[in-house]
Amino acid sequence: MAIKLYNTKSRRKEEFIPLKQGQVGMYCCGPTVYNYIHLGNARPLVVFDTIRRYFIWRGFDVTYVQNFTDVDDKIIRRCEEEKSSLQALTEKYIAAYFEDAQALNVLPANIHPRVSSHMKEIISMIEDIIAHEHAYEAAGDVYFDVRSFLAYGELSGRDIDEMRSGARVLPGEAKRDPLDFALWKAAKPQEPAWESPWGYGRPGWHIECSAMSCKYLGADFDIHGGGADLVFPHHENEIAQSRAANGAGFAHYWLHNGFITVNAEKMSKSLGNFFLLREILAKFSGDVVRYYLLSTHYRSPLDFADDKLAVAAKSLERIRNSLLLLEEAKEQAVDTPARLLECCKAAREEFIAAMDDDFNTSLAISAIFSFCHELNSYLNAKILPAKADVEAAKLLFDDYETVLGMIKPVVPEKEGLEESLLELLLRVRELSRAKKDWATADAIRNGLKELGIIIEDTHQGVRWKRQ
Repeated sequence: MAIKLYNTKSRRKEEFIPLKQGQVGMYCCGPTVYNYIHLGNARPLVVFDTIRRYFIWRGFDVTYVQNFTDVDDKIIRRCEEEKSSLQALTEKYIAAYFEDAQALNVLPANIHPRVSSHMKEIISMIEDIIAHEHAYEAAGDVYFDVRSFLAYGELSGRDIDEMRSGARVLPGEAKRDPLDFALWKAAKPQEPAWESPWGYGRPGWHIECSAMSCKYLGADFDIHGGGADLVFPHHENEIAQSRAANGAGFAHYWLHNGFITVNAEKMSKSLGNFFLLREILAKFSGDVVRYYLLSTHYRSPLDFADDKLAVAAKSLERIRNSLLLLEEAKEQAVDTPARLLECCKAAREEFIAAMDDDFNTSLAISAIFSFCHELNSYLNAKILPAKADVEAAKLLFDDYETVLGMIKPVVPEKEGLEESLLELLLRVRELSRAKKDWATADAIRNGLKELGIIIEDTHQGVRWKRQ
């Protein structure tokens, strides 16, 4: 089966045909590191991490690049507010990013390039754009000549004349046309700056991704991803300046995730409905947040609310309960004819069909629930499970985890004494139940619950799990 994805540029689903057989080059726009990441940042992190995982699971060799914007107007302002150097501030928030990404089980990119480390490549690309007569220097600034690039607007579907009616030249800008955008900005007093053919300055926002993606993936690569808010102007400008520099095609497929909304309004600082990921992780585990972010198709808007995360937590728990039943069944499995293999095969095919259809994680999760229903019925029957069935189901859950990254709970390392004491308490509770000393048994159950340990009495015996 072929993987189909929705290409923002063509506005339709297309069959994915890699430039190099068996390989995928992906570039995803990363955060501007002037603050902790918010929920809107978290969605593309999880979405494109999952897409990357799926390509790998399907046998592709994936090179995944995600940048850090560590030179920017917002960063400079935050440095002034925090009385910090550029390097100290950006290192702080890059380290915080990796902590938050790890909490969401987001795999590190193959390459995490930073703007500050790629001035040579950025300056070289700007020189190429000027040489091809698509940019001009003005008083130490360099601007891209938008009207010189005839295909401008093809990604966003915007008409250049309509865009011009709302554009304006800001005070201090020397550009020829309101639509033109900065490739290089002349240095202002006390700002970080680098030497260039046009004097000391720093790059504009858009050029960084063009230069870094070209360095690590080539002038032509497979997939460029990011949030829907980046379609215009960031990604539109990336296409224009990249193709103007080298004449190549740049990214062949453009993927964009939908907005996070709060009460049907886009999350933003101006509306006061802005949530740092860390604030959410203080109330919900990273795997629950990841489940919530994948429970809706990546291109659809996703409305945020605590109660929706609570529902996500319960849904994830249902899947994990099936996994717990399966773990217990391993101890009881016998060498009898398999009865679940066709169900496992059909469930895997249903999962693949969902993911092949533009990475439809919502439908893929629905397929998992269907399989869990069949598995629960099988394991709760009075017939002992077959070893082959248990193994096949276990492999299927392994596949789910490999792709989605949130099916299996993260089990913290346990100290030997802690686990031994827990097992001792459970034996005392079982003895109390045998003597019909319900008060002691209930006291142990309730006490453990307060410590975050849930006790469940099943037909197969007592089992425990962390809350």
